[in-house]
This record gives sequence, C-alpha cells and structure tokens, in this order.
Amino acid sequence: MTPTENTTTTAGNTRKTVLRSSLGILSTATATHGTGRDADIPLPRLPGFVESAFSPLAYEAARLCLAERPGDGSRTAVALASTAGDTTTADLASRRMVSGRVHNPLLFMQATPNSVLGYLSREFGITGQMFSLSTLDDPVTELLSMADLLLEDPEVDRVLVLGVELGGSERLAAVYEELADGHGHPAPALPADAGLAAAVLLGRPGTGTPVSVRSAEAYESDGDTGTGGTGTHSRPGSIQGLFDLARLHRRLLREGGSHVLVTDPRAPAFTLTVTADTDARNETETHAHQ
Repeated sequence: MTPTENTTTTAGNTRKTVLRSSLGILSTATATHGTGRDADIPLPRLPGFVESAFSPLAYEAARLCLAERPGDGSRTAVALASTAGDTTTADLASRRMVSGRVHNPLLFMQATPNSVLGYLSREFGITGQMFSLSTLDDPVTELLSMADLLLEDPEVDRVLVLGVELGGSERLAAVYEELADGHGHPAPALPADAGLAAAVLLGRPGTGTPVSVRSAEAYESDGDTGTGGTGTHSRPGSIQGLFDLARLHRRLLREGGSHVLVTDPRAPAFTLTVTADTDARNETETHAHQ
C-alpha cells in the first residue's frame, strides 16, 4: 500500500520516503467521547446506529472536515483506518448470541466499518472510492500513503482520511494480543465505552491548501521527536498521531513556518509547511473557528 520505499541516510534519523510528492491539507477535525478529556463531546445521534461510539464519532469528525471545506462529492474518496473496528457492537452482538437472545440484524450491520462510510456517502453525496483499513502500524503513514495513491487518479481531487479508536474492552485486548503475535501490545488505555476519531481532508497542493505535508526523509534527532519535531509516541495502531497532525495543522495556520511530525520512533516522519501567504492563512484560521 506504500507507494515508494526509498530510504535516505544522514547523520540524523533515517526515514522511509512514503509520499511521492506533497499533499495539501484542506481541513482537519477531531472528536472524542467518554475519555475524560476536556474536549469530550456528547455522543452525536446517528440514525440507524446504536450503543457504540464508533460510527457517530467517525461521522462527526468527517462532518466537521467537510463542512469547513465543501467540495464535489463525485471527486472525493474516503479511507478509514481502525485496528479492530467497532468492537463495542461486536461484543454486544456476541453477548446476545451466547445468551440465547434473538439476533439483532442492526448490530450485524453497524459492526462493519463500511456501514458508516455508506452513511457518509449518502449524507454528503460522496461517490468516489471508499476503503476500510485495519493496521497495527502507524495510521498516519497508512492513511497518507493511501491518499497519495488515490490522488494519482485524475478523477479524484480530494481524499477524506479517518481514524477511529475505541476503548479497551476485553475483546479489543484479545485482538491486540493476537494481531501482535503474542508480544503483549496493550489495548487502548481508555475506558471501555470511550471513543476517539480524527479526520483529515487532503488534496493536491496548490490553491486552497495553505498547509502541505511531505515525507521527511531525514531529520536531526534530539533524542525524542527530532529537532523541530513533535509527536506522541504510543502503542501500535493508536490514532494519536492523527490528533498530533490535526493539532500541528491548526498551529501552523496561526503561526506559519514548518514543522516535523514524528508519531513513533519506528514510523516515517512528515514535514508540514505553510504554503500560503499570511493573509490567506489568517482567513482560513478565522473560517475554521466560526
């Protein structure tokens, strides 16, 4: 799924080149529920989806991104990444089955991550390609790689990438253990009913994309995130890197400049750079907070 795998070695840290060229960041958004963070929101109501935070939070993050930068749904693609998907719904359906209760077809439907993508396509008129990814690797790398690949299609102008993560239920802990080949990678350190979602709307760099992102082939290390770098090192599969990317995007809109994003010592790094002038940047930042 990674377009290129060139590697550059310098006196600093070596990083695999993930992106063939720069991508333009159109908008970013995050949504959390039940985590105990100050930014937690009430779980949005989503018709046809019950019990779980997975789909409502995915929808909310996507809605915020698309509302900020409306565009042609026929030329928009979507990619969603999650290590284990909607484990809350899967747990509920399993408990009902083993207890002998009548099967609820709604639970089967919403346990599939593609279900919320179908809802998004209807609500926002998106008819481009849609993908669901499962990875224990860095979701930032996987999703930016997928966007880079999708934007090779001349019929696609924008790619909405989403990461969704649920709290650490028993099922999710077992999934992490199995997928990590028994090496003891922990499940999310979140309440079991918590959920996080992050969205990034990407396009080709140019007009309307005041911030660009490109592969950082190498950077000087300061022993943590690299000189000028930022990031939160976390367990495999965590979408925290997407939250870091969204936070850095907002910071660059305010302050300008360039910054390296390092989500994990084992993952590729990326450089985010302001490409528009100050007036355009300030106008975008003002619009983003209206």
